[in-house]
Amino acid sequence: MDATLFFEDLTVGQVWISPRRTITESDVIQFASMTGDFNPLHVDYDFASKSHYRQPIAHGLLGLSWVAGLGSHFPSVQTLAFTAVRDWEFSRPLFFGDTVFVETTCEEKIESGRRSGKVIWIRKLYNQDKQVAQQGVFETLVAIRSAVPKSHLNRNTFQNDLKTPDSPKHS
Repeated sequence: MDATLFFEDLTVGQVWISPRRTITESDVIQFASMTGDFNPLHVDYDFASKSHYRQPIAHGLLGLSWVAGLGSHFPSVQTLAFTAVRDWEFSRPLFFGDTVFVETTCEEKIESGRRSGKVIWIRKLYNQDKQVAQQGVFETLVAIRSAVPKSHLNRNTFQNDLKTPDSPKHS
């Protein structure tokens, strides 16, 4: 994985692709258990077989969660805050066995102070057939490198600068 990027490292138009993951029934059951959303469209094979999709589908919000998770390190950015999701579209269902990945594009950068800038990202969740299942806009605040003290960038720096009690003093 590449080094963590700061606001000034990002260029509008840059694109990153996440690793892939395959959707399992267990993922959907765990999400249903965690959220309390046991809609039969997600967890009841008989009900789902009579639905528009003819089989169970993953929760849309589970897909959005995968976008956030899979995209969180591609790119790896010094994020200070996640501030918005806008214009989110659920275009295609996510089926058990689908393999998904995230494409992240840096859409816009807006300086917002000495310590951070706002970054507008376009994120798309694709299935194994390269069809967009979900897409929309994420907004984050990203640290500006020059505003971060060097001691916070490399925690080992401080420890390396410490001298043991027996070390000679420099004049």
